[in-house]
Amino acid sequence: MTTTSERRASSPSRPLAPGSSPGTGGSARRPGQGWWARLRRDHPVLLLALPGIAVVIVFQYVALGGNVIAFQDYQPYLGIDRSLWVGLENFSILFDGDPRFLQALRNTLFITLLQTVFVFPAPIVVALLLNSLVSNKVKQAVQSVLYLPHFLSWVIVVAVFQQVLGGAGMINNFLRANGFEAVNIIGNPEAFYVLITSQVIWKDTGWATILFLAVLSQIDRSLYEASAMDGASRWRQTWHVTLPGMRAIIVLLLILKLGDSLSVGFEQLLLQQQAVGRDVSEVLDTYVYNNGVIGGAWGVSAAVGLVKGLVGLVLVLVANKIAHALGEEGVYRA
Repeated sequence: MTTTSERRASSPSRPLAPGSSPGTGGSARRPGQGWWARLRRDHPVLLLALPGIAVVIVFQYVALGGNVIAFQDYQPYLGIDRSLWVGLENFSILFDGDPRFLQALRNTLFITLLQTVFVFPAPIVVALLLNSLVSNKVKQAVQSVLYLPHFLSWVIVVAVFQQVLGGAGMINNFLRANGFEAVNIIGNPEAFYVLITSQVIWKDTGWATILFLAVLSQIDRSLYEASAMDGASRWRQTWHVTLPGMRAIIVLLLILKLGDSLSVGFEQLLLQQQAVGRDVSEVLDTYVYNNGVIGGAWGVSAAVGLVKGLVGLVLVLVANKIAHALGEEGVYRA
């Protein structure tokens, strides 16, 4: 008497249908059938996403065509199609030594350096401090207080700093009331870079800690227990366990920061430019505004913006290559 398995082994095998695989019953599956089924299933979600997709396409990609005015003597009343083509003349004006442009470039690079050194590590430090809190209620309360400034506009942030540090602000009024000399902070060119760096840290550090706290929550707690059993202190646990666990997100955000490094806060600086003067507050973004929108040099301003974008792209590519050399994926894989 033969068993079922023996009968199956002795029966001749039927050839598979084209496009089918073992275990599918021999039925052929068209390549586009699964995609179309998913499209019909998810079409309500896709319809909801269409307005956001349209906004991104129109204002982020279609608007790139406006870079053509960098090669024109653009006049708004003539439009792009009737403005004169000047080739690379607008770029030659930039690199022939325009003192205003060179000053704006120097200020931009210096502010970028300050923000990379002081602003970028601030959320990491705050995340590590919050992660060390034992009480979740205290942690949530501190997080709520730190997140709040992110939702304030730069107009309000600058106004708050003026009310606290200005000539008629709270601190100077207190100093005068107690017989001390007032301190000139707002409007002092020598203190301007410290002031704007402090403003950025106060406004954005709390919000930026969200990503780092999410990464910290994914680190295996057994690694801390094993290091504690080996006698590692809290500092050595942070250095050998916590920071390596955060390295991937730190590298990724640093690459993105470098790509946007030449954009150092247009609205923040423009609001305070009149108080300190353009010598210390003029950056590439305000140079574009002052010379393009105010001065009417649209072509030169567009050339500045195009050069700034190309420099940012090069910085991202170089930083991504360095990330690959360090064993990280970066923005894209090698």
